[in-house]
Amino acid sequence: MSTNNYSRRNFLKALGLGVTTLATHGCASISRLIGGKVSGDKPNIIFILADDLGWAELGCYGNKFNETPNLDKLSREGMRFTDAYAAAPVCSPYRAALMTGQYPARVGITDYLRPNDARHLSTDYVTIAEMLKRAGYATGIIGKWHLTGYANHGAKEFGPKLHGFDEVIVSENRGIGGGSYFHPYHFNREIRKRLPGREYLVDRCNLEAVEFIERHKDGPFFLYLSHYAVHTRLSGKDELVAKYEKKPGAGKGNSARRNNPHLAAQLESIDEGVGMIMDKLDELGLANNTVLIFTGDNGGEDRVTSNAPLRAGKSTLYEGGIREPLVVRWPEIVKPGSVCNKPTSNIDFYPTFLQLAGCRMDQSQHFDGVSILPLLKNPKAELGRDTFYWHYPLEKPHFLGGRSAGAIRQGNFKLIEFFDNGQVELYNLADDIAEEHNLAAELPDKVTELQKRLAKWRAEVGARIPEGQEKFLNYK
Repeated sequence: MSTNNYSRRNFLKALGLGVTTLATHGCASISRLIGGKVSGDKPNIIFILADDLGWAELGCYGNKFNETPNLDKLSREGMRFTDAYAAAPVCSPYRAALMTGQYPARVGITDYLRPNDARHLSTDYVTIAEMLKRAGYATGIIGKWHLTGYANHGAKEFGPKLHGFDEVIVSENRGIGGGSYFHPYHFNREIRKRLPGREYLVDRCNLEAVEFIERHKDGPFFLYLSHYAVHTRLSGKDELVAKYEKKPGAGKGNSARRNNPHLAAQLESIDEGVGMIMDKLDELGLANNTVLIFTGDNGGEDRVTSNAPLRAGKSTLYEGGIREPLVVRWPEIVKPGSVCNKPTSNIDFYPTFLQLAGCRMDQSQHFDGVSILPLLKNPKAELGRDTFYWHYPLEKPHFLGGRSAGAIRQGNFKLIEFFDNGQVELYNLADDIAEEHNLAAELPDKVTELQKRLAKWRAEVGARIPEGQEKFLNYK
């Protein structure tokens, strides 16, 4: 059975509908598909992505130093996911997975793209923006794209407009490394200043977001607000940095490894924008028919923060590198204050958004994700899937400490297999979320089982292993 049909069957089964329902109705009214509860035919979708935001940074995830009142409110009014995963531990592959609904290894983008990179997200893929545009949505991206090299660096450029976005706002046309948070922005020198005083990038993106909502209030619309923060080099607004520097337990400077004042300041600015968006939705009467999502693209850099209780951070396949905060609010469907412990991945947003729009999937494209709409209705729902995969091949170690590796989570067991030396680690996440106790020697049969599953999956998706590293994978 194809993944497309698998996703559709499980979605319909969870809603108690026949397998042919979507094929019969096509871009059907979502209100009809879920029993007429939704007031609008097609809900607006706002997807807010923070860059390099660790799982443990928000108040609603237990952080006592950072201040995130609006995101905490969003959690109280919606659903918080405890086991939401990124499909990769760095940014470009996450974004490729988001746009296609496929694992990065299948797409062929498994590491971040360099400014002069010849690789890019191929226009052969039908992105989620293109699908929603077909369904009548106005589509917009504000901020980071990072799925192409740039003409300014000698590469052929494939920007968001080629992938279904009607509006592309405050996005890069040069390399984004190093951080650029105050105007003029080095990643796009053509962006004109709009805010008084020293314009701060997060504030500018927040302003553009509420204006996009106002422009498209008659809907439906899809807004992808893709913040550049909290990517290093961290730089918060002076007044907010000073505020956090005075708090008990504050670290020193923008490279503090715990309670970083600059990270906290940047996150407060992001949080303020979430509040602005919620206020605008209330003002326009759109809150009930808008799915509002907040998440991150990979774990926090453990040079500038701590992902504890999770292990390690960005560039690794430990939980600190791939487990993300995820909060979803949709008042007419999601029960306020609900918590979902079912594992999900960002490959699931594509089929979920299609279900929200009431559209069947494009049969020309493969899908690895499944719709999480049943979980939004009932956090204990079963999606008929218990296995997740990661593939992160590197010619040499990442400068943040990550190594060439693959991983698989099946149920509560997670295996990490290092391609550079054949090392294998096995953890039971049910009682070892910090991945402190390697069970590989104690459970050799489980190791073999998961290694074989991982190898089979790599073959299915065409995953590449760097030359010379295959020799360490000595099992059949």
